[in-house]
Amino acid sequence: MEISVANNQNGYDIKKRDQKCIVECSDGTLTLYSKEFDEPYHSTKDGALNESLQKHVIPAFKYQQDISDLTILDICYGLGYNTLSTIYYIQKYNLPTKVHIISPEFDRELVESLKDFDYPDEFSSLSYIIDSISKNFYYEDENIKIEVLLGDARESLPQLQTKFDIIYQDAFSPKVNPLLWTKEYFETIKSLCKTNVILTTYSTAAATRMGLYENGFELHYYQTSQTRRSLIASLNCIDELEWIDMKLKIQRNPDAKSLYDLDYR
Repeated sequence: MEISVANNQNGYDIKKRDQKCIVECSDGTLTLYSKEFDEPYHSTKDGALNESLQKHVIPAFKYQQDISDLTILDICYGLGYNTLSTIYYIQKYNLPTKVHIISPEFDRELVESLKDFDYPDEFSSLSYIIDSISKNFYYEDENIKIEVLLGDARESLPQLQTKFDIIYQDAFSPKVNPLLWTKEYFETIKSLCKTNVILTTYSTAAATRMGLYENGFELHYYQTSQTRRSLIASLNCIDELEWIDMKLKIQRNPDAKSLYDLDYR
């Protein structure tokens, strides 16, 4: 892939986009390390499959278990672990759930290559879905619809008409990919939320919490014995979770602030 400029309008290092290497995680699953972002696609400590299930799919489905027809926004598709873990979880437990998953992704070549990626055995029965997405960026049957939106998420998300029950906020970290964590970005996310939305994210950074809080989200810490602490956001408090008193946090740390688009464009 030959491109004459090093960076696109959002600062992504396009020349390094193809520079990835396979990394083994602590749970035995494989992920990729991106030299473009100088980060792995998953926490190698928590594990690719384990992180997808424990930080995103399981808590999201726990708090949306009464909904039989779920709309899910998966930010971003990447290696597809969150989307595939969702289908795996539904099938494993024979849940009577239909899902429509929409996932933006800027790396077309990565998605096209996933038909050859060495996924864990848990995804072996999903090879037909992986092949379809790699070829068509789309899959649909009676109970599952998956759409990968190629291009910049900041451009595609405002065009969506769908409202979502679940959002997996799983972009590269705020440190290296700030435009998918700004206050303005979360304003767009808020506009796509149903009133009962559950947003899951691995990031507990102060800027992440501020961006969500300033857009009206209630924040909660979430942790299992298998993963480090993560975050669940919603538009209502979830009583059984550890609620984060953001007013108190701000009083104690008045210098904490959101990330803003203006600082990165």
